[in-house]
Amino acid sequence: MRIPLRFAIVLLSLPFMISCNKDLNVNADWKDITVVYGLLDQHTDTTFVKITKAFLGPGDAMQFAQIPDSSYYPDKLEVLLEEYDGNNLRDSFSLDTITIHNKEAGDSIFFYPDQLMYYTTAPLNQDYIYRLKIKNRRTGKEITAETGLVHNFSIDRPQIIASFPPGQTFEVKWEPAKNGKRYQLVIRFLYYESLKTDPQNLVLKSVDWTVFNNIKSTENQVLPFDYYYPGDAFYAVIGSKIPVNPDVTRSAYRALFLFSVAADDMATYMDVTEPSLSLIQEKPSFTNITNGIGLFSSRFVKATDSLALSSITLNELKVNSHTKDLGF
Repeated sequence: MRIPLRFAIVLLSLPFMISCNKDLNVNADWKDITVVYGLLDQHTDTTFVKITKAFLGPGDAMQFAQIPDSSYYPDKLEVLLEEYDGNNLRDSFSLDTITIHNKEAGDSIFFYPDQLMYYTTAPLNQDYIYRLKIKNRRTGKEITAETGLVHNFSIDRPQIIASFPPGQTFEVKWEPAKNGKRYQLVIRFLYYESLKTDPQNLVLKSVDWTVFNNIKSTENQVLPFDYYYPGDAFYAVIGSKIPVNPDVTRSAYRALFLFSVAADDMATYMDVTEPSLSLIQEKPSFTNITNGIGLFSSRFVKATDSLALSSITLNELKVNSHTKDLGF
């Protein structure tokens, strides 16, 4: 299990004063700045929240980032997730701590593989609002954030069969999700692979194609999303991601259409953290954490059932210029 969200913030404060003797002070007085990241999804069995603190000190900040004590609070924080129906408090869940061990090198500039997380297994309901409350017992500092949940939605097309006709388009159609702002679609192509010397030993493998990741809903959108994409792009992606290997035989299996939907605050956060394509590289910062920084929002991940591949697709994999040497 990978951590649902990559956490990577270093806060470097650079207020300065230049005296008459030209001395430069690059470190301001230390200030407790709490960094919070959490995404709620009612279809997951566990909700994780990452809570750390910003750090500042003399020397190389990249080296400080490799030291867990630079980012963690020395004491366990009091963390509650409150469930509201309008203004009425329905329930309150206390988050405990757990150390997960699967952060990989390169996920961020911070230490790995161990990560301290706050978590709860309490079920979430898409009809309610969730308020995060964090209290530092030692200092009395309180941090809060609030989010609604992205609701479930319907996928209208494709259904039953996935087809990627060469020279034509395929249709993707889905209903808007309540509280959903930004949509991503990944098509996962599943196939079996075996050595020619051991044809009975089949290994199930997959290739992911990100078809889009920035389609946004308009305010109060009611009409379904309906888009068409070139079938030829499917074979180009497969050909670029599966290596040619004359020692193996492959057989196409099925396809999954995986939708990920971000709530409004998460969509805004993604907008301001994406690489800039303009000459103006600096972007405004964004946080929805009160008395802290970071992001507390929601997303919803939904997939079609495993779809059979059309005969057109199965045949094209064998003859298309991008895939004909892959052994399908």
